[in-house]
Amino acid sequence: MKDPRDVIIAPVVSEKSYTALDNNIYTFRVHPSASKPEIKAAVESVFGVKVLKVNTQNRKGKRKLDRRTNRHGKKPDTKRALVTLHEDYSIELFEV
Repeated sequence: MKDPRDVIIAPVVSEKSYTALDNNIYTFRVHPSASKPEIKAAVESVFGVKVLKVNTQNRKGKRKLDRRTNRHGKKPDTKRALVTLHEDYSIELFEV
């Protein structure tokens, strides 16, 4: 098992992720090889909350054109986890 701080990379700050907070769903960028049980255990240990469900998304990186050299590059692929918490819990990190 990995260290919980290596599994969770960063919270996702976007309009869509803040809309999901109304349903007690929090979004994190996670390590690409992390499994759902590892993500659940990491969130529970780092934030001290009870997780009900974990959904994951593997997102492809966008192709970008470097205007200087006229070559195509690629942003890295990422993995996101949408974590649903028990209704009695919340994470203060996301509170506005």
